[in-house]
Amino acid sequence: MSAIDTPVRPASPAHDELVPSRYALKVGEIEVLVVSDGVLPLPTQTMATNATPADLATWLQHMFMPPDAFDWPLNVLVARSGGRTILVDTGLGGQFPDFPRAGQFPMRLEAAGIDLADVTDIVITHMHMDHVGGLLVDGIKQRLRPDVRIHVTAAEVAFWQAPDFTHTSMPTPVPPVLRATATRFMEEYREQLRPFDDTCEVAPGVVARLTGGHTPGHCVVDLSSGGERLTFAGDAVFPVGFDHPDWHNGFEHDPDEAARVRLALFREVAQNGALLVATHLPFPSVGRVAAEGDAFRYVPVIWDF
Repeated sequence: MSAIDTPVRPASPAHDELVPSRYALKVGEIEVLVVSDGVLPLPTQTMATNATPADLATWLQHMFMPPDAFDWPLNVLVARSGGRTILVDTGLGGQFPDFPRAGQFPMRLEAAGIDLADVTDIVITHMHMDHVGGLLVDGIKQRLRPDVRIHVTAAEVAFWQAPDFTHTSMPTPVPPVLRATATRFMEEYREQLRPFDDTCEVAPGVVARLTGGHTPGHCVVDLSSGGERLTFAGDAVFPVGFDHPDWHNGFEHDPDEAARVRLALFREVAQNGALLVATHLPFPSVGRVAAEGDAFRYVPVIWDF
């Protein structure tokens, strides 16, 4: 039995949380763990920049969400396949004091009994700070093995050499922080980066593939084993996207392309029956997509424990 599917007692009382923060499942022979990195408070207008304020307010009320700000879930993934342990994204990190409820991933990984020294591969869906920041926490790089492989698309690496924010609609302080965090990440992990073009088989049944949209180099990760499938969609999918896939998110660098990617992904997983996990869906973010004509519905799985 592995640490993923065997309950592990917290290493210290500090890890003894009342609210569950990890969820284990299997995709065929691939062991999967979804881990919550916490939540990130954001203004609601970033959720739908091309919707009218009245339409957005109606949707928020319908979803019992506050009108001005909301908690953005942050999920990361751990997978074990073919003797390799893969992290998909790494959360925000603890270096942003304005977001004290995020950056929980390193502690929660340790509480799950997973040693960073056992990680062989890391897939970065894109280089926004809530996806690479966990690697920039003090002491994390020293705990990783020197030969860890960090997979990111070549298009993403190229984009952050001179990032374009002209089509985004973020809070004003955010772009400089995103740029600085991506730059620091590339500087600190340049030797471990393994850029790829369109697809990359990270481990048996674990494939990263370029989608673009949210950022030019955004990728998703497909798990496939024994006739079962799971897609980790990164930031291609947001909660509002099931009801309004054409609504633009303020953090999308190419909103029109992001909407096309989102629709294509919904159609794909609705057809192939794959489980869907995404960074910003409510934890544990494991469900399926049902298609009803041109409309989509998210169907959470029943927790199995």
